[in-house]
Amino acid sequence: MMREVDSPTSLTVLDFGSFRVHVDERVIPIPGYLVRTRDSRVVLVDTGFSTRYVIDPQAAAAEDGLDAFGVVERIGPENTPEGQLALVGLRPSDVTDLVLTHSDVDHVGALSGFAGVPIYVGRAERALERPRYFGDARPLPWPDAHYVLVDGDVEILPGLVALSTPGHSPGHLSLLVRLDQTGPVLLAGDAISRPAELESGHNGGAWDEGLARSSATRLTTLATQENALLVYGHDATQWRTLRRAPDVYR
Repeated sequence: MMREVDSPTSLTVLDFGSFRVHVDERVIPIPGYLVRTRDSRVVLVDTGFSTRYVIDPQAAAAEDGLDAFGVVERIGPENTPEGQLALVGLRPSDVTDLVLTHSDVDHVGALSGFAGVPIYVGRAERALERPRYFGDARPLPWPDAHYVLVDGDVEILPGLVALSTPGHSPGHLSLLVRLDQTGPVLLAGDAISRPAELESGHNGGAWDEGLARSSATRLTTLATQENALLVYGHDATQWRTLRRAPDVYR
């Protein structure tokens, strides 16, 4: 199969730790992703928790008010972007592009560490005065960086498409990754964090439930049309079946 020069060659699922939700005691994974291309682009998707959580997760959660929602179950130096990139022989300085699905606490923590590369983010998300983070906590500023503001769907490079899926947050993005062997992979992010949201029609922590339902429907329809692997944002059952760094999808 002939592919364009700068199309994806691999997708790596990154492990940014896990979190236990108080209400039902479920333990959810905190994922990130890495896309590498034929033309040596290294695209990081999300950055996990702040290093404050690695140093003292209980103190950081209490300071942010996150302890009212749950407990950071597992996090260490290996669950940072630097630690996960090392598993595939890379350093943060090797990242050429960053895609931010949205600006919640478990996705935006290390954003300032990649301010030297283009940051793809939904225009409505970047329009927030500060990253959404958690509840009323807004401890992180938007770093001084080159933001590529995404309106609608945008092809970041051939075979890597940012999809506008608002609802969970104002400017939430999902990603469609086309791979030679695996075929299409649809990274839903928090637009669909787990299958139970499809059954209930409720997106946990959604900014706009109506938009969240529309975005979820759009993604499931697209997954069927494309015969794509649909990867949920925080599903513990699916997480156990996914290849994770240093393994890759090709």
